[in-house]
Amino acid sequence: MGLSTSTIHEATINTVSKLHLKFPCEHLDIGAGHGELISLMRSKFDINSSACDYTDSLMRLPDVSVKIADLSNENLPYPDESFDLVTCTEVIEHLEHYRSTLREIYRILKPGGTLVLTIPNILNLKSRIRFLFFGFYNLFGPLHISESELHSTGGHINPVSCFFLSHSLLDAGFKSIEVSIDKKQGTSIAWLLPLWIPIQIFSKLILRREKNRYKTVNEHNESYVLQINSLDILLGRTIVVGCKRV
Repeated sequence: MGLSTSTIHEATINTVSKLHLKFPCEHLDIGAGHGELISLMRSKFDINSSACDYTDSLMRLPDVSVKIADLSNENLPYPDESFDLVTCTEVIEHLEHYRSTLREIYRILKPGGTLVLTIPNILNLKSRIRFLFFGFYNLFGPLHISESELHSTGGHINPVSCFFLSHSLLDAGFKSIEVSIDKKQGTSIAWLLPLWIPIQIFSKLILRREKNRYKTVNEHNESYVLQINSLDILLGRTIVVGCKRV
């Protein structure tokens, strides 16, 4: 669905190399677009790739057929435990019910299978500043009424932060969640110098209140809460998440 950049593809492949060690394998690319990621994956790994998207008109690989699914309203069109590896780059932000889709991905993965997905990082400093002054995250601008290009930022309807993505993956049953980024963003780096110390001070004060007064943070979710103000999240352009089905 989303048309990813070469940097996102490279980061996805690096995460696959780190987490998925069993080849050959059955691979599904959700939101396959033109097929660039499938082509790159084939050049790096011994895989048999399948594609799923909201349309087959974007696919440029002649030997890859695309199963069409509207994931905002439909389940993935595959039996249980069909794939060893699923990639899903720049798709989640286009979906109305992304948690349902993550549960579907868990269903079609084999035990021990790997999921690698990416989303725009709405919590880098560039995006936080934009939200403060404009009310919209970076890459999540005002939407047109009754029209949008689904494969572009005009189809970005669901801004999901790294915390809520990790939470939804755990809720779906995934384990061993690893979060990284594709690259550091120049504008966010520029904002880091004046904002780093205030972020550290105020985030600690707010965290203490969340723990002691509201009881929203405990030993089970604290690491994911702290992650949102890590350097990677403050500076990264795109979130890359890898995880495993038990």
